[in-house]
Amino acid sequence: MLKRPSYSVLRNVWRLNKTRFIRSWMKKSSYHSPALVMPHTVSPVRPFPDHIPKPPYLTDPSCIAKAKSGDIEIKTASQINGMRAVCKLARNILNYTKSNLEIGMTTEDIDMIVYNKCIETQCYPSPLLYRGFPKCVCTSVNNVACHGIPDDRKLVNGDIINIDITVYFNGYHGDLSETYLIGQVDEEGQHLVSAARKCRDAGIAICKPGVKFSQIGKHISEEAGRQSVSVMPMFCGHGIGEYFHGPPDVIHFDSSYEDGTVMKEGMTFTIEPIISEGSDEIEILDDGWTAVSVDGSRSAQFEHTVLITSDGVEILTQ
Repeated sequence: MLKRPSYSVLRNVWRLNKTRFIRSWMKKSSYHSPALVMPHTVSPVRPFPDHIPKPPYLTDPSCIAKAKSGDIEIKTASQINGMRAVCKLARNILNYTKSNLEIGMTTEDIDMIVYNKCIETQCYPSPLLYRGFPKCVCTSVNNVACHGIPDDRKLVNGDIINIDITVYFNGYHGDLSETYLIGQVDEEGQHLVSAARKCRDAGIAICKPGVKFSQIGKHISEEAGRQSVSVMPMFCGHGIGEYFHGPPDVIHFDSSYEDGTVMKEGMTFTIEPIISEGSDEIEILDDGWTAVSVDGSRSAQFEHTVLITSDGVEILTQ
């Protein structure tokens, strides 16, 4: 279990290293220094319409642990059709959200866009109240590695933001995320975002029946090395289906751990490495969710849900 420091950790990182951060970023950037993001005010949980079907964990939290146990599920043809439908819907919602991004909007505004689009398309935003998460989407800006909670902070010129969307539709979850540039982003930030996409794609490229899951992390790490970035090891991809998170745990770095598990036709899971321009270490803030880099460096992430086919891999969230 990760250590959960107070919000003061992030403040102290900034206080103790402010001069170094600013000098470093000013040398790198032809625009301006990227903003070190700290938590802002989070609005109350927004109720969701009763008529839209919701995942079982809202009424029975024990099903979360049950889903994470057992063997990796091999999907039937019917289940695969369900996964294709929900992943297509998740992709459409993310594309719509991206088209509305602009300088000056808050991450709370982004959450409202996702909230309204889910209601319009009759799906449920899977993160909402999952283990108490208070919003419909994760929005992670600059030094926030993942699980950022939408709040009243405004996006500024030069930010990079990851938007992580999962939706529940007709009994299945579909999960994807992308990182976007806000306004004019420095060359290092642009490279980081490009490298993160390449790392995810390197992990997907080797997927097919008979390949060990450990090869995903190996290929991601090799690509990260070529791009001169680092993989944050504390988070992993996961199986997905009628459950939000299940087996397998998809490790995104080259690890000595090897249990020999191989991919089989009909498996569905996510590949979602978090890539850092600096340290690969994170801290979890007091909200229990927000993961930030310990050195204030930026990170980027891209995610797809994939299906292992008879001769390769199908990207369901393409």
